Amino acid sequence: MNSVKMPKLRIGELEAKIPIIQGGMGVGISLARLSSAVANEGGIGVISSAGIGMLEPDFAKNFKEANRRALRKEIRKARRMTNGIIGVNLMVALSDFDELMTVIAEEGADLIFVGAGLLLKNPETLPLKRLRRIPIKVAPIVSSARAADILFRYWSERYNHVPDALVVEGPLAGGHLGFKKEQLNDPNYALEKILPEVVMAIKPFEQQFNKSIPVIAAGGIFTGADIYKFIQLGAKGVQMATKFVATNECDADMRFKEAYVNCRKEDLVIIDSPVGLPGRAIRNKFLDDVSLGIKIPFGCPWKCLKTCDFEKSPYCIALALTNAKNGNLDRGFAFAGANAYRVDRILSVKEIIRILLKEYEEAASLKANLSL
Repeated sequence: MNSVKMPKLRIGELEAKIPIIQGGMGVGISLARLSSAVANEGGIGVISSAGIGMLEPDFAKNFKEANRRALRKEIRKARRMTNGIIGVNLMVALSDFDELMTVIAEEGADLIFVGAGLLLKNPETLPLKRLRRIPIKVAPIVSSARAADILFRYWSERYNHVPDALVVEGPLAGGHLGFKKEQLNDPNYALEKILPEVVMAIKPFEQQFNKSIPVIAAGGIFTGADIYKFIQLGAKGVQMATKFVATNECDADMRFKEAYVNCRKEDLVIIDSPVGLPGRAIRNKFLDDVSLGIKIPFGCPWKCLKTCDFEKSPYCIALALTNAKNGNLDRGFAFAGANAYRVDRILSVKEIIRILLKEYEEAASLKANLSL
């Protein structure tokens, strides 16, 4: 019997050879090096714009300019390193959302993945009319069929236009989560449950606008067998982040990557982020101190997130994540998905993709044999 290959992923005119999107990981975890490596293997590489200017020397004095400069630099660098598909992850909650979206459009990224809030407004510096005139694709990130319906209905009625793709992220993802704490272990909110609901919610808009709108599954997808399962459930592709942290090409410090390799299942904890959302991270002394009520002194010259009440926050999350990215985990922590404890070594992106392809084929072949 012939082996079953992973399908291609089409988003409008874009075509990825494999249906794998590398999730955007802020503050500096997924930049040009990681994203271009994934793109070179036929997937979609993603640069995260969140806190991207933190490593610029003038960030504290001029954070908006530093963010714009750093993002422009990383997109250009990625373009030099690959001819593949490059996207940018952009959080609605960022206080310089509009400025960063303009940079993404000016630099010609292929996609914008919009998360941390629904894009229910016309970006001040990038009207939707302009988005329709440029080739960039827009893929919002949601966590329920209800959110998908609200978003698509709003765009449809206001702009006579809808997004080009949609990412549905389940509760096993890393970083900030679009769920309440009590929903994280509730089977009614599992990705297997919400994915088919989102697929159904999008179908009327595909018919109305006469276009295919691929739904991408995200959150807790770790193996090729997982990819096969979610494609069988209606996804056209998957987004994976945790899997790509422990790679040679990941833009984080080696000590950050080793935190993944060394963590145990019980080390993955849900925290209350200063921005008002639950988040999944690898437990360490920094987080233990915060849980004991110890406040980490900081100043906030920029207020990078609209939802952050920095005067009441026990620590600056942007600074903590930057410290972790640089390997200083005594003064920060690592966000991670629920499967981070399954990471056991650091590999190349090429090796990761090869393993995923093999696992996918094995899962598909097993299903075919069981059906005989």
